[in-house]
Amino acid sequence: MRKALTLSAIVLASSMALGGAATAFAADSPVPTASASTGTHAGAAGLKLSASSAKPGASVSFQMDVPDGSTHLSVSSKALADVKMTDGRGGTATVADVADGTYGVSLTGTGPDGGKLQATAQLTVKKGDKPAPQPSSVRLSADFGRPGDKVVVTIKTDEKSAFVKSDAFGGQVNLKSDGHGTWTGTAVVAKDVKTGYYGVQAFAGGKQFDTVKFSTEAKGGTPDVKPQPKPEPLKPSEHKKPKGSVNTGEAPAGYAAETSNA
Repeated sequence: MRKALTLSAIVLASSMALGGAATAFAADSPVPTASASTGTHAGAAGLKLSASSAKPGASVSFQMDVPDGSTHLSVSSKALADVKMTDGRGGTATVADVADGTYGVSLTGTGPDGGKLQATAQLTVKKGDKPAPQPSSVRLSADFGRPGDKVVVTIKTDEKSAFVKSDAFGGQVNLKSDGHGTWTGTAVVAKDVKTGYYGVQAFAGGKQFDTVKFSTEAKGGTPDVKPQPKPEPLKPSEHKKPKGSVNTGEAPAGYAAETSNA
């Protein structure tokens, strides 16, 4: 009886040992996993900007955090212009001339598994206080000219257009901007201009802001000066008796008169 119990105990112990080994083996075995989803992986991509706010015209850079092997990457925003991708996962852009406000910046692309990549960032555009506009001014390279003479006209203004008008130049003279508030052009004194003074009206932004004086001399013109009459010889009756013995008919002192031998 005791032997049977002993054998049963051995069998039971062996069975338990084998069962434990089987359980441990099952736990160490690899478990098959499902293939990655090809849906949108918003959490798999990131986008960082070099600045959270900027003025129009400023340059900003960005960094893309995407899985290796990602393709078709693109960054876009209403607040950005001239977006350029650089080598690696970065790029640069220029802040567009848009109204003040906060704008979204989007990153899109395709992951290495074919899934779509998406990420966003925000950029605040603030133009800031504009400097007070400077008063417009006009300058001529000369204040006098004859027909055909050239005169350089310079207008400095914050306005979007500038020109001058004058009959001395035959009408309107258009000017060119250098992009920094200075407008220049060459006026030519009109061929049929008359001698005199003319006003040169200066315009900026379509409004006249000043008038400068310009004098001209027509071709062949002569100064308006009356010629002096030539002196005429005096008549004998208009002769005045000078002091002394001149023209008196009297011989000068020490003069010996000739005598005749009649």
